[in-house]
Amino acid sequence: MTHYICIHGHFYQPPRENPWLEEVEMQDSAWPYHDWNDRITAECYGPNAASRILNEQKRIINIVNNYSKISFNFGPTLLTWLERKAPTVYYEILLADQISQQNFSGHGSALAQVYNHMIMPLANSRDKRTQIIWGLKDFEHRFKRAPEGMWLAETAVDLETLDIMAELGLKFTILAPRQAKRIRKIGTSNWLDVSQERIDPKAAYLCRLPSGRYINIFFYDGQTSREIAFAGLLNNGNFFAEKLARLFNRQSSESQLVHVGTDGESYGHHHRFGDMALAYCLYHIEKKNLAKITIYGEFLEKHPASFEVEVFENSSWSCIHGIERWRSNCGCQSGINPNWQQNWRAPLREAMDWLRDKLTELFDQQASKYLKDPWTARDNYIEIILNRSEENLTKWLSHYGKKDLSKEEKAKVRQLLEMQRQAQLMYTSCGWFFDEVSGIETVQIMSYAARAIQMAKIAADWDLETEYLSLLAKVPSNIKELDNAATIYQQIISPQIADLPRVAAHYAISSLFTKNPDLFSYTAHNEVFDRVEFGKHKLAIGKTILSSKITGEEAPITFAVMYLGDQNIVAGARHYLDNGQFDQLRQKAKTAFLKGKSAEVISLIDKSFGEHSYSLWHLFKDEQRKIVSQISDPLIADMGRSMQRMFKDSLPLMKTMNELNIPLPRAFYAIARFIFNHDLLQLILDDDEQSLSKLQELTQEVNLWSIKLDKKALSFAATKKLNTLMNLWLKSPEDLAVLERIRLSLDIFNADLLQLDLDLWQAQNIYFALYKKIYQQKEQQAKQGNQTANQWLKYFSEIGALIRVRLS
Repeated sequence: MTHYICIHGHFYQPPRENPWLEEVEMQDSAWPYHDWNDRITAECYGPNAASRILNEQKRIINIVNNYSKISFNFGPTLLTWLERKAPTVYYEILLADQISQQNFSGHGSALAQVYNHMIMPLANSRDKRTQIIWGLKDFEHRFKRAPEGMWLAETAVDLETLDIMAELGLKFTILAPRQAKRIRKIGTSNWLDVSQERIDPKAAYLCRLPSGRYINIFFYDGQTSREIAFAGLLNNGNFFAEKLARLFNRQSSESQLVHVGTDGESYGHHHRFGDMALAYCLYHIEKKNLAKITIYGEFLEKHPASFEVEVFENSSWSCIHGIERWRSNCGCQSGINPNWQQNWRAPLREAMDWLRDKLTELFDQQASKYLKDPWTARDNYIEIILNRSEENLTKWLSHYGKKDLSKEEKAKVRQLLEMQRQAQLMYTSCGWFFDEVSGIETVQIMSYAARAIQMAKIAADWDLETEYLSLLAKVPSNIKELDNAATIYQQIISPQIADLPRVAAHYAISSLFTKNPDLFSYTAHNEVFDRVEFGKHKLAIGKTILSSKITGEEAPITFAVMYLGDQNIVAGARHYLDNGQFDQLRQKAKTAFLKGKSAEVISLIDKSFGEHSYSLWHLFKDEQRKIVSQISDPLIADMGRSMQRMFKDSLPLMKTMNELNIPLPRAFYAIARFIFNHDLLQLILDDDEQSLSKLQELTQEVNLWSIKLDKKALSFAATKKLNTLMNLWLKSPEDLAVLERIRLSLDIFNADLLQLDLDLWQAQNIYFALYKKIYQQKEQQAKQGNQTANQWLKYFSEIGALIRVRLS
C-alpha cells in the first residue's frame, strides 16, 4: 500500500506546581475537579487510554488505547504529574508505546518534547541544549528507549535548535506547513518556493544544517488540522476518516503520507467525546482499508526523504507573526478581551532575561567551587530530578563533583542546581501566550522566578528581588487596579513565598487539626512536640528539624501555636531558641494555657517569636481549605439544622402556596433550595443501604416544586458514586446485591426528575471488561437452568441500557 495516514497529538499542560511545595494546589476555576490537570485527565488523557468504538447501532464493538495507534508526545512535566496523581493513565500511556512498536515495525508512537515547553528560538544556546537533553533523558527514563523524534514547543524553530537535536541523535521533528520556505530535489540545485503553505505535506523532507548535519522534517496538513481543532471535524469519526482519505492524490503512484497535528486535548477536552471520534476514525480507516495507519518513524524508514527543505527561522504554528507572541504585542490573543493590549510581553521577557543572566553569573561563580563542569552538571541534573534518593544523589555527585562534599556543600550544590531548574521553568511558553500579565499562566512563571531569586539568596546571599521588581514595574497590566507586574508579584506571589519557619508554622497549625499533616516537599523530625487542649482551645509547642527534600536545606525550628476557636489562630516559628529560652516558653505557655489565660499565651508567643508570627492566612492553600472546612463544618451543620427547622415549620404554608400556583417568597425559596440540594447531595454520597430508597422519595418530592437544582455538583457526586459501585462490581462480579444497587442508582440518576449529566466513561469501560470476563459464563449457566445466572443477566442488560451500552 502506498497510502499512509498518521495522526499526531501534542498532549501538554504547563507545569502548575507551587514552586515551594512541588504540588499543584487547588484551582477553583477547574471545579468540581481539584485542578486543571485533574480535570483534563478525566476529560481527555484517561478516555484516550480506553476509548469506546461504537457501531452504527450504538453498540460497543471494542475499547481501545488510542495512543497505541497514533503518534503522540506528552510534556515531561505533565508525565511527572500523571505518574504521581493518575498512575493508571500513566501506565496505559507507556504501555501504548510498547504496543505501538508491534504495530509499526519496531517504531514507537511516543515522541520526546523539549522539557518545559520553552520557545527555543528565544532561548540562549545553553538553555536550548539543556531543554533538549532534559527532554531526551526524561523520555528514556519513562519509555525505556531512545526517541526518534522531538516536538518543539509551539513548533517554534531555528537552525541552532535543529542542529543540537541532530547532534544528540534525533531523526525528525514536526512543523506547520507555513514554516517551510523552499524545497529542491536532493542532488539538484534549483529551489522551489513553497512559502504560504504551498508545500506538499505528504512526504518527509531533509533539512541540512550549518554544522553539516541534517534532520528530517514532516509538515502536517494545516487546513485539516485546523478543521480538527476549530471546525467540528471531530463531531463524527466517520467523516473524520473519510476527510483524511480524500487528501490523497489519486493521480500519483508515489507513496504518500497524510498526517495532521493538533493539541492532543482536542480529543476529549476541547471537544467532548473527541476521543471516540478519533477511535472510530482509526477503526474506519482500517476496516475500509482506506490507508495504512502509520507513525513518522516507520514511514521515514520505509520512505526516506527525496527532497530537502529550508525553513523560516523564528516561525511557529500558533503565531502568524513568527515568534512575536512570546516577546511583543503582535496582535495574537485569545479574543476574549479584544480591547486589551499585550504591551506587557516585551518588558516581561526583558525582566526574565535580566534575571536569567544574573543567575548565570552567580552559577558560574559559585557552582565551579563544587562541580567539575557546572554546565555539564546542569545538563545532567535531570537525573536527580527524576530520582531524588540520597543514594542516587551520592552517585551523581561522585561523577560530577570535584571532591567528596560535606553535607552543607551538597546542599549548596542542590540549591544552585534548583535555582537553574526554576530559571528554566520561568520560560514556559504559556506565560506569554494569553492576554493579561495577571493571568494564571503568567503568575506561574513569575512564581518560578521568585523561587529562583530565593535560591540565589539562600545559596550565595545574592539579593536580586529589588532589581527584578523594578523591571516588573515596567510591565503594564490591562487591569487598572493592578497597574503593573510588580504589584501582581507583591500581591499574589510574595504571600506564597515559603521559607523553613513558614513551613514549620504550617506544620504546627495543621498538627492541631490533623494527625500527620502533609508537608509536601519537606520533612519534619520532632525533638519535642507537646499538644494540649483546654475546652475548645488547643496549644502545640515543639522543636523540629525541618528539611527540604529538593534542596537539602535544613534548619532546627522552634514553634508554638494556639487555636482559640473559629478562625482565630496565633502561631510563631523561628530558628531555634536556645534550650533555656525554649524550656521557659514551654513551661510558661502550657501553665497559662491550662489556666485559661489565653492573653498571656499570646503575649508569650509575641515576645518569643516577634515578626515570625503566623496565622491561618499563612497555611498552604489545600491544607488551609481543609482546616477552614473543619472549622466551618460545625457552623454549617448548625445552620443546616436551623434551616431544616424553618423548612419544617413553613412547609405546610409553602405546599399550600405551591398548590395555588403562588410564587414562593424569596426567603421561603432560598430555604427550600438549600434543603433540597443539600439533602440530595448527602443521600447520593451516603453508603447507607437505606439511602437509595430515601433518595428516590426525595426525588419525587423535589419534582413537586419548581426548585433549581445544582446539577453540576449533583452530577459530579452521582458519577463518583456510580464509579464506586462499578468498581465494587468489578471486584465481586457475581454479587447480585451490588448489581441491584447499581441499577436502582441509575434509575434515580437518569430519571426525568433529576436528569443528571453523568460521566459514564469509567462505568462503561468496567461494564465492557465484565462482559468480556464473565458474560459468556453466565449465559452458559442460564441455559442450564441457573436462576441466579438468569437474574444476573437481567440486571446486566438493564444496567447496560441505563449507561447507554448495547453490546454486540
